[in-house]
Amino acid sequence: MSVILCTAGYDHTIRFWEALSGICSRTIQHPDSQVNRLCITPDKRFLAAAGHNNVKLFDIKSTNPNPVITFEGHTNNITGVAFHCEGKWMVTSSEDGTVKVWDTRTGSLQRNYVHRAAVNDVVIHPNQGELISGDHAGMVRVWDLGESVCTHQLIPEEDTAVLSVSVASDGSLLCAGNKKGNVYLWRMVQTDDTTRIIPVCTFQAHKDYLTRVLLSPDVKHLATCSADHTAKTFTSSPDGPPMDPVNHTLFLETTLANHQRWVWDCAFSADSAYLVTVSSDHYARLWELGTGNIIRQYSGHHRGAVCVALNDYSEPR
Repeated sequence: MSVILCTAGYDHTIRFWEALSGICSRTIQHPDSQVNRLCITPDKRFLAAAGHNNVKLFDIKSTNPNPVITFEGHTNNITGVAFHCEGKWMVTSSEDGTVKVWDTRTGSLQRNYVHRAAVNDVVIHPNQGELISGDHAGMVRVWDLGESVCTHQLIPEEDTAVLSVSVASDGSLLCAGNKKGNVYLWRMVQTDDTTRIIPVCTFQAHKDYLTRVLLSPDVKHLATCSADHTAKTFTSSPDGPPMDPVNHTLFLETTLANHQRWVWDCAFSADSAYLVTVSSDHYARLWELGTGNIIRQYSGHHRGAVCVALNDYSEPR
């Protein structure tokens, strides 16, 4: 299966789509709760579905509708999920105020990091040794897995919830978006024994609630999703090199405005030329970023679609 595209949300189903035809090829029931986040393992073998207080791991290549393992331990909505590059461990964030690291082979809890507020998102740094999380009190934290400590605490805007975080595929940039629609960008400088985080720029991407920020695989684009019914992409220059992490100005590249309700989540294609978005209007849409055109619309959910996962890499990452 060269392209894996799946969506989920409030109708308690996970749907797999044929990306080009728009046909739903498989549906998995998720009766426990809504699905808040989806993540595909780099080897395309498993799909993690994060629900109210557990994460279920499904075998993508099997027709078995039941999860192969369930990770239990959170006590409130799980808001983020990400995999180690070889799939050996998984990290989750939750409104219960914790970030947890799990062994994907046994389902056992390996680390438990505590925020003082609901945690809205978590990502893994490409070095596989650090986690970045954002919480409802407005804090962005960087966690060192080796030392099992918080090494950085950033407060981009006092008492303003950080709803989404993203880190560049080359580790050069860290991005956070908050509930006021503002985006914050930092440069991450790796030294032998520490990481320096240097502010780069701040801008308002949306005038309404921001739900997702995401840096593209080629680090040339930044996508945002919002309650204002749009997704947007920003770039440092239309045909230039990857975003300059030192002297940075971002320009609005494309406004994707055909959704009828909140846009909750997005995913870039491996070549950074396409973006998939999902919305409370029940639809997922595939956009060509060069033109801003809708290439395909995925229809099947009968309640809001709030999360999407896409893996179209030719080789496992």
